This record gives sequence, structure tokens and C-alpha cells, in this order.
Amino acid sequence: MDNLITIYVEDREGTVKDVEIPTDINLSLMEILKASEYEILATCGGMALCATCHVQILEGAENLSEPQDQELDMLDTLPDADEESRLACQIRLGNENDGLRIKIKGALQ
Repeated sequence: MDNLITIYVEDREGTVKDVEIPTDINLSLMEILKASEYEILATCGGMALCATCHVQILEGAENLSEPQDQELDMLDTLPDADEESRLACQIRLGNENDGLRIKIKGALQ
């Protein structure tokens, strides 16, 4: 299928699983992770106001859109954020993101 990609998600325990995602559903990475039963707090509901959906991009960052100022401001509040950090709520995936590898870093409930 042209509109199906696979991303690789490492959870907080270090377990890596592949997640198949249709790219025509217009969901954020945060929404996809929650639908895939990963524990993502997402307190603000995807508005880039809480940083509880913090992920580290392990591979494929070059194919993501650049973070906007509001996302960067929130990442600046995190003690463990680095140059590979992103907020999953601000990432929309397309066919160019096939093979993306991420690690979940955000706060637990």
C-alpha cells in the first residue's frame, strides 16, 4: 500500500515494536501512539503546552518538519531534552517517514 508506513517505537523499558500507520488519517504521532496503547499522558491534548508527549527521534529526523517556536519553548522546559527531542503532538507523518525510529520519553501518569 502506498499510504502505509512502519515506524519503530522504543518504550520506556527499552522494548522496540514496529507500528504500521496509514498516512491518510491525519493524526499526530501522539494520537497514533495513544491509539497503539502506549502510555502517553498528553495532558494538554496536543496543543504543545505540557511536553508530556516528549519523544526522542533516533532515526529519520531529517524527514520531519522543523519544530515551531511553541514546541521549542516547551522542550526548553525539560531537563532531559536534547537536539533529538520533539513533542509527538506536533509531528504529522507522511510517506517520507517510513522507517522513523523514536523513543518515548514523556512523563507517566
